[in-house]
Amino acid sequence: MKPGFYTIMAAQFFSSLADNALLIAAIALLAQLAAPDWMTPLLKLFFVLSYVLLAAFVAAFADSRPKGQVMFITNTIKIIGCAAMLLGAHPLASYAIVGLGAAAYSPAKYGILTELLPPEKLVAANGWIEGLTVGSIIAGTVLGGVLISTKVSASLMSFDLPVITTGVDSPAESAISIIMFIYLIAALFNLKIPDTGARYPEQHLNPIQLTKDFFVGFHILWRDRLGQISLAVTTLFWGAGATLQFVMLKWAESALN
Repeated sequence: MKPGFYTIMAAQFFSSLADNALLIAAIALLAQLAAPDWMTPLLKLFFVLSYVLLAAFVAAFADSRPKGQVMFITNTIKIIGCAAMLLGAHPLASYAIVGLGAAAYSPAKYGILTELLPPEKLVAANGWIEGLTVGSIIAGTVLGGVLISTKVSASLMSFDLPVITTGVDSPAESAISIIMFIYLIAALFNLKIPDTGARYPEQHLNPIQLTKDFFVGFHILWRDRLGQISLAVTTLFWGAGATLQFVMLKWAESALN
């Protein structure tokens, strides 16, 4: 594998690690605000909403400039979402901003592999990216739990910056502050991703044309036997996974308390 691939892996790991740690911190923030229980599962809905609503547009954005730049911009959007949480915006709206960054990040993450690596290495590269993502999901969930724990959050809140009043005075807020730093690490790795030199024709700016192109591509995939299986299985897998994640978190809260 080319050295740039390992930089992409590092950026993906830290970005996904922060995404999943932030979910736990956002749940803690909702609890801190005494939000009703039904809001907790909505965090996931607001996060993935951009994946659905912007599906026709994010690929064009990813192809409009070097992929490393796209990944840097989208990680910056995630940092803005975290900052919004700290500044008092509703956790659902703030997490939706993070989801916007994540939705725009994905096409660049996968698209750059085809630019950087030869076809015979793409399956192995995708396997490494997916395996690393699963690992970061697990590690991020654990990290989020650790950051909001009483002992760790007390240590984090005890830090004082001279002259500056941070306004961070709860476990959830201290966790979000650390998660912002992790996104910053991911963004710095994004800046180190080499420009592959790949350039594409100027992208459509007309949303209607982009939407038409998207559905043409979707129908081509759905009419293909393997494409149909891939779309169906992926949809069911991630839908079941998102549901199971909240079921397990609720079970852990009751069983391990």
